[in-house]
Parts: sequence; C-alpha cells; structure tokens
Amino acid sequence: MKTQSRLVVTACAALLVLGAGASGSADTQNPTEEAKRIQKSIDSLQKLTAAPDDGIPKHLLQRAEAIIVIPDLIKGGFVVGGSHGKGVLSVRNGSEWSAPAFVKMTGGSVGWQIGVESVDLVLLVMNKQGVDDLMSNKFKIGGHLSLTAGPVGRAAEASTDAKFSSQILAYSRAKGLFAGATLEGAGMPADDDDNADVYGGEASLRDITSGRRTPIADAAAVAAWRDAIKRIAG
Repeated sequence: MKTQSRLVVTACAALLVLGAGASGSADTQNPTEEAKRIQKSIDSLQKLTAAPDDGIPKHLLQRAEAIIVIPDLIKGGFVVGGSHGKGVLSVRNGSEWSAPAFVKMTGGSVGWQIGVESVDLVLLVMNKQGVDDLMSNKFKIGGHLSLTAGPVGRAAEASTDAKFSSQILAYSRAKGLFAGATLEGAGMPADDDDNADVYGGEASLRDITSGRRTPIADAAAVAAWRDAIKRIAG
C-alpha cells in the first residue's frame, strides 16, 4: 500500500510539473497586450538609440529623469485610437530604473502624415518637475513643460545645455518631430486598466515607479524592459 501511495504521489507531482510547463509555454506563445506593448517599446527605444550619428545621444539618456516610449503613435497616417497612443514610462531612482508603468497620450494635434507608415515616439523628461507632474497625472505638454525636438548623434555632445533649456526632449522614428503638427496640450495620464492587469488593484504610477508594487502578471516582460533600459540609458 505504501508503494502504491508513493506511486500516486509521484504521478501527481509529475502531472503538476508538466502542467506548469505547458502553462508557461502558452504564456510565451500567447503574450498579453501589455507584454506586447512592453516589447514594442523596447524595440522602439533600441532603434532610436542604435545609430551613433542620428540616434538619441547617450549623455542625454544618462541625464534623463524619466523616459516615455509610445510605439505606433501614428500608423498608416492616422493617430492610433483617434486622438491618443499608449506607451510605457520608467523613472530614474538613483542608479536604477523603475519597472514600466503604463500611460496614455491624450489630446494634442498630431495632424496628417502623408506617406508615413508608422511613427514611434520617445520622450526624455529632463527635470523633477516633469516627473512630479507625471506622478500626479497632471502632465501636460506646454506651459512650464516645454517640448523640443532633441539633438541627435555625436554632434549633440556639444549641446551640454540641452537638459536645462528644455524640460522634455522628443525623438521619433519619422524624420523631424511630426513636421507640420504639434503635441502642444497633450496629456500623459496613467493607463489604469493596464496597470491594474499587471500590478494589481489600484496601482498608481507612483506606486509602480517607486517599487511599492511588483508585477502579478507579465513578470518576464517587466524584467526584460528593466534590463533593456538599464543597458541603453545607463
């Protein structure tokens, strides 16, 4: 009887291990929308920093207080979602970067982009005021939070005052900064639904970026983002 009991326990344990493996494989093969957005944001940030001559300068990434990435803001000449895009942000905490929090870009006028298939946007928030506004959901481009197209490439090394002359530096994968259009008045509120899916409950931007919340889902995608931004932004 004892031998039979051991066989039953062993068989049940094996089934549990196989079930867990199958579940993990399914999660990898069928990523959530949040995990897809994180991966798209990693890809966009890598592409905008890879080219030494026309990419985001390393020294500005190292000075940024927060980084926002919105992949596919414009796709096929239209603003995704009619008037907004979705992305992620991380805040610098000393020598570390926070986990990604989910945000939306709302309002502002991006205008028509004839011939543009897709535009990805990266914003470098260069001061604490911008970070504080982000955390309180009061972030709005314009007024005291001025935005300019960021300098690119090696030549930008001479722009040592870029951090101080503009609160937000913007980069996109399309030539120039949305030529003929403006992001004036655009807001950046938290994407509460997606934050709740990944971090649980009413997870605020401040809770997520301060480390008070850890992911209850998509932990692998969150870890991949943190590895990527640490490697890219120092």
